[in-house]
Amino acid sequence: MNKRNLIGLVLFASAFALYACSKIEKGFLSENVRYVNGTIYVQRGMSYVASDRIETDGSTPPYSYKLLNLRDKTTGAPAPEEFFKDYEVLMFKSGMVFDAQTDTTVELLNAKRETVLTPPMVFNEISGQLVFNRASSNLPLGDYIFDIEMTNPKATRLFEEMGLVSVVDPAIDDMFEVTYQAATGSDASETFFTTTAPQLSCTKISNDGARVILKVVDKNGNPFNPASGEVIKRGDRPTFESHVKFNPVIETDTALICDFEVAPFPLTNYNDGVTDWAYLIYYRIPKEYAVIDGLQSLNVNPVFGFRVLMEGTYIVTVRLPSVTRISAG
Repeated sequence: MNKRNLIGLVLFASAFALYACSKIEKGFLSENVRYVNGTIYVQRGMSYVASDRIETDGSTPPYSYKLLNLRDKTTGAPAPEEFFKDYEVLMFKSGMVFDAQTDTTVELLNAKRETVLTPPMVFNEISGQLVFNRASSNLPLGDYIFDIEMTNPKATRLFEEMGLVSVVDPAIDDMFEVTYQAATGSDASETFFTTTAPQLSCTKISNDGARVILKVVDKNGNPFNPASGEVIKRGDRPTFESHVKFNPVIETDTALICDFEVAPFPLTNYNDGVTDWAYLIYYRIPKEYAVIDGLQSLNVNPVFGFRVLMEGTYIVTVRLPSVTRISAG
């Protein structure tokens, strides 16, 4: 072996020995770990509010997280004790789901539910999600920042001011959503004529109970009278009570009243075994009680769907903008 080859071999052996003796680092922990939406808006009292999972920016799994130093954004003072106290919350038992077809009494519903003690906020140490439940109604309004400590095979790193929890009172748009609205007129032979869709609105009048007061009104705000047959069922189509049967729907001279017991209401799509009706509600106003602008002697057939997303007492108004009520007598 010539001298040049010998020197090369020695250099290669030295480099290999140095590499073999050095520690091989495992994994990668990014400095850009984050929540895609850094602000988590918590509407007090909603049944479920959750943050995004933490975006790891390619960091090596598995990961675990710790939520640290939840504090008032303005003062830096520790978050109030209400975040960490246990409250009684009525929840469905694990594996139990609501079925509008079979869960027809309060007793059958309660057999699927249980009262659990839980804090308003639960932190998932695997995904990094913050999940809030109905007990959030006890949280003080305000903005709270927090840090996250992340650990993976590479290292442990602290991410300061990783996110912000903003506790707010829910607006009506947070509590109520319209899923469908349409209307037709029909004659005695069930020939249908399209007319202006109804306009749905909602007002929350109390935090107590779980009640919807449903009013169908004409374009001038005059309510139709369900108790006198001015608002009736339409064949075998779903109505108010199709979606929850725990309590009978009460008919008054101005409204249909439903005590729905559990939010959201409707909790699930209504399926009669043949058709999935989603959240639809069908009613008919017989032609002797209403007239459609520009049309004569037609029944009025409003179709609508909505959801109430938290407990309380609400007035839901279905206004028919092209219909005038004919007063009885």
